[in-house]
Amino acid sequence: MNIIVRYIILGFAWLCVGAACVGIFVPVLPTTPLLLLATFLFGKLSPRCHAIITSSKVYRSYVVPFKEAGGMPVKAKMRMLLISFTVLAISAALVQKPFVWAILAAVALFLVYLMVVRIPTVGEDAVAREAADVEAEA
Repeated sequence: MNIIVRYIILGFAWLCVGAACVGIFVPVLPTTPLLLLATFLFGKLSPRCHAIITSSKVYRSYVVPFKEAGGMPVKAKMRMLLISFTVLAISAALVQKPFVWAILAAVALFLVYLMVVRIPTVGEDAVAREAADVEAEA
């Protein structure tokens, strides 16, 4: 692979990591898909960067449980919704425009849809069991 293309893809992968970290606090940015994309790109191009990203706390907190257990526990879903709704409410309070409120309401409804319909709910024990298996492998 051309060295310039390799650096462009690596730069894009690091951009995905940065956006995922911002996505922890900003509900519009999806954290897990961005980390999965970055991990995929690093896995193809840089074993060193892949090892860095897969050993990070953010990756272990968000991606590993989802990837290994196939979903999220109710507690994690509620925590994510609480943080997201708090950020959305602060945004709505700071920006006093009905158009922005409509967008924020749409984002809130989309988040509820994701958590209730699209992302499977798994028990805490399944996540803990999978996390223990991953820690044992590391």
